[in-house]
Amino acid sequence: MAHDTPQPHASAPQGPLTGSIAVPGDKSISHRALMFSALAVGTSRVTGLLEGEDVLATAAALRAMGATIVREDDGTWVIDGVGVGGLLQPETALDMGNSGTSTRLLMGLVASHPITATFIGDASLSGRPMGRVIAPLSTMGADITASPGGTLPLMVRGICPAVPITYTLPIASAQVKSAILLAGLNTPGITRVIEPVATRDHSERMLQGFGAHLSVEDSPEGKVIAITGEAELTPQDIVVPGDPSSAGFWLVAGSIVPGSDLIVRNVGLNPTRTGLITALQMMGADITELDPRTVGGEPVADLRVRHAPLTAITVPADLAPSMIDEYPVLFVAASYATGTTIARGAHELRVKESDRIATMATALTACGVVCREHDDGLEIDGSGGTAIPGGARVASKLDHRIAMSMTVAGLAAAAAITIDDIAPVATSYPAFFDSLAMLTDTRLTDTGLTNNEAQQPA
Repeated sequence: MAHDTPQPHASAPQGPLTGSIAVPGDKSISHRALMFSALAVGTSRVTGLLEGEDVLATAAALRAMGATIVREDDGTWVIDGVGVGGLLQPETALDMGNSGTSTRLLMGLVASHPITATFIGDASLSGRPMGRVIAPLSTMGADITASPGGTLPLMVRGICPAVPITYTLPIASAQVKSAILLAGLNTPGITRVIEPVATRDHSERMLQGFGAHLSVEDSPEGKVIAITGEAELTPQDIVVPGDPSSAGFWLVAGSIVPGSDLIVRNVGLNPTRTGLITALQMMGADITELDPRTVGGEPVADLRVRHAPLTAITVPADLAPSMIDEYPVLFVAASYATGTTIARGAHELRVKESDRIATMATALTACGVVCREHDDGLEIDGSGGTAIPGGARVASKLDHRIAMSMTVAGLAAAAAITIDDIAPVATSYPAFFDSLAMLTDTRLTDTGLTNNEAQQPA
């Protein structure tokens, strides 16, 4: 899954973004839908699955461990599961590409099965620390051998039966929480995770939907998530809502590009994922929810965003877990706001696909934005709503969200911003640039209207 040939892209103003689009299926939910379906006994069907490289890496790994996973012609994914405890020994190393979610969650699955799996990945993933997952899984009895620094390649020798644990998360991480819960599925007894700071709860929602005995209770130490092991999961039909992280790029683009008025359809609005919307609305963004509804057990709505002047804020630190993946594009919004935005409390950004704090600080500074780097975020002096200078070549560091965020930054810059490599965008949003072209398209259709006029929000 490595990208051998960089794909540079110059992002420059193309006029207002208008019309309506649907974003890809939620990446977090897509990973989990495949994994839990693979552990059920029987056939599950998933529609709306994100077909980006990260999710496809999860599908390939599950096939290698015995699950039958087929994509039908209409885009429905059909999964015949092996049952909890039924994973088979993979014959070759599991290639995770760029996907940290695949790696950490599948490590949890393997940890409580009597199999051994080697995990490999691309250069970016191979630099990301796995120690935060290795520690609790080792306590449960798994034997994990990692490369120096606790990175990939690494080998997990699972154990059955594993030992149930009660584990307090030292840092807010839905991936670590989910890895422990997945290991707990095949562990006799009750495995507990204590969350001092709440993170996205897709695993809990979906595990309960599949029939796992899982409870969530409040305590003085935080939320206590308890799962009863040796579970039997029942196959499900799952509808994956649109990814709010992907929608975030259009919410910021619509806010900063003058004249923009667009609708992003079918966006998942799980309350553990809406931090960016909250922050943007605090800054004065014009974002309206249309047709709120429930899809696959998750709250969903269409979001209308119109250009509006943004004002700097101090981002509440307690929003960080609900917008951790959206900080790079929030930094872009701050670059166009009036005043100094302080966005801190996000240490986790240091260990994403890239060091997103350092990478965005370097990229924005190169484009003429004044910002100050902290260990847990940035302070950014905004342009007051005028174009930032731009005109620089910036590095994506093999990080899809950096590439898309700096593309958004270029849409209102005075001079084009060139991203050195946009190939990583395929990991989460393969149609991103096609969607951008559609939202800025001014060609005439056979009706005599431009494409955007034909799709203009009411």
